[in-house]
Amino acid sequence: MSISVFDLFKIGVGPSSSHTVGPMRAAYDFVESLRAQDLLERVARVEVQLYGSLSATGIGHGTDRAVIMGLMGERPDQIDPSIISPCIEELLESQSLLLDGRLAIPFLWARDMQLLEENLPHHPNAMRLIAHGHSDELYRNTYYSVGGGFVIDEAQAQQGDLDTDTTPLPYDFNSAAELMALCRMHDMRISELMLENEKAWRSEQEIRDGLWTIWQAMCDCIDTGFAHEGVLPGGLNVKRRAAALHRRLVAMEGSHSLIASTFSAMDWVNVFALAVNEENAAGGRMVTAPTNGAAGIIPAVLSYYMKFQPEASERDVVDFLLAAGAVGILCKKNASISGAEVGCQGEVGSACAMAAAGLAEVMGGSVGQVENAAEIGLEHNLGLTCDPVGGLVQVPCIERNAIASVKAINAAQMALRGDGEHFISLDKAIRTMRDTGRDMQDKYKETSRGGLAVNAIEC
Repeated sequence: MSISVFDLFKIGVGPSSSHTVGPMRAAYDFVESLRAQDLLERVARVEVQLYGSLSATGIGHGTDRAVIMGLMGERPDQIDPSIISPCIEELLESQSLLLDGRLAIPFLWARDMQLLEENLPHHPNAMRLIAHGHSDELYRNTYYSVGGGFVIDEAQAQQGDLDTDTTPLPYDFNSAAELMALCRMHDMRISELMLENEKAWRSEQEIRDGLWTIWQAMCDCIDTGFAHEGVLPGGLNVKRRAAALHRRLVAMEGSHSLIASTFSAMDWVNVFALAVNEENAAGGRMVTAPTNGAAGIIPAVLSYYMKFQPEASERDVVDFLLAAGAVGILCKKNASISGAEVGCQGEVGSACAMAAAGLAEVMGGSVGQVENAAEIGLEHNLGLTCDPVGGLVQVPCIERNAIASVKAINAAQMALRGDGEHFISLDKAIRTMRDTGRDMQDKYKETSRGGLAVNAIEC
């Protein structure tokens, strides 16, 4: 399995990579399959079945709406988020779905959008799409949204394929130990090795341009978060805080007070993360990093570096994201980045480790120090449950990103103060994340049936 950094960092929409981006992509792929089989014009009805975690928290995560938009021919990386609500309202009123954006077919929400508690065998995030003709079934497929916007279908799942890309890489690695050995053998930094691997898919200029585009999308998300105020959708009445906090920080710049001068950097990290995750909760445009639920951490830490590091450059952005991507690849290969599979440790924990590695890389850390930074970031998120209140990516998700962003910076600092030698390896931390995820009860993995999700409602 070959994973590109562009598989981990994808432009999409909120509030969830596994519950929104993945299902929209699956529905879009379903339409493409119908087109490839010359079946589109014969479709008279489409049936949507959401299973497991997609059923349990699908409404709060916008899964139902995302599937509809995918069936209408919209892709998560290209859709304008502002069209989603009007399109859904029009469908509910007319009871007609524009398949592929052009073919009107009846769609009765109560009949055709089914939320089923049953878990399918291959992954908690499962959905089945069935296309009916006027008198017979035309085509069906089952899809699994395995985290970070990655999607596999039934055939791939039965074969055990999490990804179909088998592109040969010049420096392939499946563990942190292998990654560090390759770097030392070839006298390369982690970002340099990752750049060479990425050249298996793209030219160096395309890689640099692509990562800069990803970074600009992250910055745009932060700026949009600073511009929006009010209450987040979903019914919890959670107030946006990023805009007001940003105004206060701008007003305090140049202040000589002790707290303003010594703690302002942490405030900036917090506000960067809050801005991104408030936009995510509102269904705005963002970048999976490596998921939507943890999308604020890498932008917050990289924004911190770019704001406070003198002479920070475009090259630093590329190196940061490449090093972060290496850690994300290890987490995905050897555990999971899916909250439904291993809890929030797989989302926020992975993102914290990735951000810590990226920061240590651009701060001049050795290969060992970068690996140590990632390990610290992940280790201190182990056991983190996924228990969103009301099934919404708001509480505790928004603040959790801010806290993890500060953790990532501290992890990098601690690693850089050491020599790269440490007791627990990154490989062991990732393996522990995998095992801990298996040990968690189902109610703590993106179901809203335990933890804060239950106690918040009871209180």
